[in-house]
Amino acid sequence: MTLAEGIGVSNAKIILIGEHSAVYGQPAIVIPLTSIQLTASTTPIQSGQYIDSNYYTGPLQRAYKNLAGVKKLILTVLQQLNQTNANFKLTIKSAIPSERGMGSSAAAAIAIVRSLYAYFEQPLNRATLLRLANVAETVTHGNPSGMDAATTSAHAPIWFVRGEQSHNLSINASGYLVIADSGMKGQTGPAVATVRDRLADFPQETDVFMKQLGSLAVTARDALANNQLTTLGTCLSHAQIILQTLGVSNDTIDHLVFLAQHNGSLGTKLTGGGRGGCIIALVPDKTTATHLINVLTTAGATQTWLQPLAHLSATNEVLN
Repeated sequence: MTLAEGIGVSNAKIILIGEHSAVYGQPAIVIPLTSIQLTASTTPIQSGQYIDSNYYTGPLQRAYKNLAGVKKLILTVLQQLNQTNANFKLTIKSAIPSERGMGSSAAAAIAIVRSLYAYFEQPLNRATLLRLANVAETVTHGNPSGMDAATTSAHAPIWFVRGEQSHNLSINASGYLVIADSGMKGQTGPAVATVRDRLADFPQETDVFMKQLGSLAVTARDALANNQLTTLGTCLSHAQIILQTLGVSNDTIDHLVFLAQHNGSLGTKLTGGGRGGCIIALVPDKTTATHLINVLTTAGATQTWLQPLAHLSATNEVLN
């Protein structure tokens, strides 16, 4: 059986704290941005299997390069559902900017799996969803932590430790997160390689940095649960200093961080792989947020988003 249309929705995410260290088993706090969504829609056609997206429009079999992971994912899902000869068109529409550390590839994978399972009227549990999303993420990123898939499929902030079951965080915090796009594509691959090489060349020193980032994540978790904005801001700024030292920031990011720190931010850092992408700044109120957004936009930020921390506690979602 198939529906007239199978719709799957996912959302963007940001890493509040724990970039790079999460790869080495340290905890991270990741926040879904449910207002920034990606939708995949599967509809019937007379013959063939087609994709319609910003990156590629045409037959599934001819999809390559940026769509290699998506293609493998779709073929895997079709095989699992015994629908390898089904005729359909899969349309992907995304408001998530790509290569900005906001989980665009994982969000696409999550929405595609949800869309195909809905179209073929098959039940889908979270474990299967994340396992299948990992098929695409492995092609795209090589050795994904699973963080992006876990968060782009969620509606509440999660505490993430690689290899362990993610769970929701207790959020009791006011204030706002200002998210600003530097206008530069993130360079996750080179940034990850830099950290890996540093760990090989200076194992003891780099391991200390990883553990410090993990400790900051623990402190940030407690601050979020107890509305300690100053403490949370300090954690973010300390994490940025470590990320700079590890070599995963750059001059553009550093400049935006500097401006934020001098225009009301309680703590500012890059988010995602680094070497571009976005920054996040914690501010105490909406007035400060509006001022900071104007400053960052004038300085070259190409897009900005505002996330009230209070809204993050609205959903009590069970992860399984």
